[in-house]
Amino acid sequence: MQDKVSIIIVNWNGERFLERCLAALMAQTVKPHEIILVDNASSDGSIEIVRQFPLVQLIELDQNTGFARGNNLAIEVASEESEWIALINPDAFTEPRWLEALLLSAKCNPGFDMFCSKLLNAAESTLLDGAGDAYHLSGLVWRIGHGMPASTTMESECEVFSPCAAAALYRHRALRKIDGFDEDHFCYVEDVDIGFRLRLAGHRCLYVPCSVAHHVGSGTTGGQDSEFSVYHGHRNLVWTFVKNMPGILFWLLLPLHLLMNIVTIGLFTLRGQGRVILRAKWDAIKGLPRMWRKRKQIQRKRTASVCDIWRLLDKSFLRKKS
Repeated sequence: MQDKVSIIIVNWNGERFLERCLAALMAQTVKPHEIILVDNASSDGSIEIVRQFPLVQLIELDQNTGFARGNNLAIEVASEESEWIALINPDAFTEPRWLEALLLSAKCNPGFDMFCSKLLNAAESTLLDGAGDAYHLSGLVWRIGHGMPASTTMESECEVFSPCAAAALYRHRALRKIDGFDEDHFCYVEDVDIGFRLRLAGHRCLYVPCSVAHHVGSGTTGGQDSEFSVYHGHRNLVWTFVKNMPGILFWLLLPLHLLMNIVTIGLFTLRGQGRVILRAKWDAIKGLPRMWRKRKQIQRKRTASVCDIWRLLDKSFLRKKS
């Protein structure tokens, strides 16, 4: 019997993407057990589009709670019969075998609890949007292969640090075990954070190139260079490192993390975004006492060894594309 899957979509003003996203999910070769869409108080026509798909369970919120809280709400109501939780962004459009390929890989690789899809650039499908997420020694993160020709990137399944939650599959009980997403993150890097915490709890991630989705990326937040994206992404980089980097690695890599943040501030200031990057880092510092308390809880429950995490950190001097 095929394992059951609950698909979760968190939407905020994604009207121009939703019909294509939902239609693609309806055309999957393997039908999900349920599709849950959480709408974060959209002011566009999102709700009207969702109501055209009666099989979609709609949760309407009266305020924008962010990607992290939206997913947690959906995980809370997801059927206990579902072995798996699949996440898909409203600006990601799945190919028909997207879910089938993920479930087949999960069946063949029982030692893994996270699976990430091949993301192609929705505007130019010959380019890769990402093949999972990398985590650098410094605490910098990126989507593996982003912007590279899709034909030149890895075509075999391989272990990566964590999934990009734009199109990913997680074991349901593993998400519940670590209490889901960190809602303080709101959005951006929250998928790397949850992937890191799952790894610390002993769970592994596999890249599945046969599972394909076409991704716009930051489709509803003004793009990756918008002030909204820069603020949340670069605040959350600090919090993710502080909470999750285990044991002696935290102290050994802290100088590199501080240097990365200083360089980042300089680069964004030169780009004319000095005010937003300084606000992001200042708010990150103000939140450190809260993150340190979370760190104590996370590290107390850690089952992965320091060597396990060290093995998966990206150690390149310059950021690698693939």
